[in-house]
Amino acid sequence: MPRPITAIPNLGPAMAEAFARAGITTAEELHDLGPDAAYERLIAAGDRPHFIAYYALVMGLQGRPWNDCRGAEKDALRTRFDAIKAAVAGKRKGRTRLDAALDEIGLVDRRR
Repeated sequence: MPRPITAIPNLGPAMAEAFARAGITTAEELHDLGPDAAYERLIAAGDRPHFIAYYALVMGLQGRPWNDCRGAEKDALRTRFDAIKAAVAGKRKGRTRLDAALDEIGLVDRRR
């Protein structure tokens, strides 16, 4: 039986709802995608990027508390996070304003 996203440490109901909007509904799907691809989908679905949410996800998928992220590891995650944001921004370029508006309200996602 699939486990809910909230079964992953550090991820509560708000993150589960956000991932559901991005089409990710189980802990297994999240594990299979990995933190970077999953977070990219989250941002692409319209959620605002937030570094703490990203590294809480990374730590949770490793079974670690969110506040376990420090020093060089945190710096490396910041670099990955910035790359994810840039990738999503790059994919959004060239969309029409109508496409962006329809995507924003969840009617059409023409990026896929």
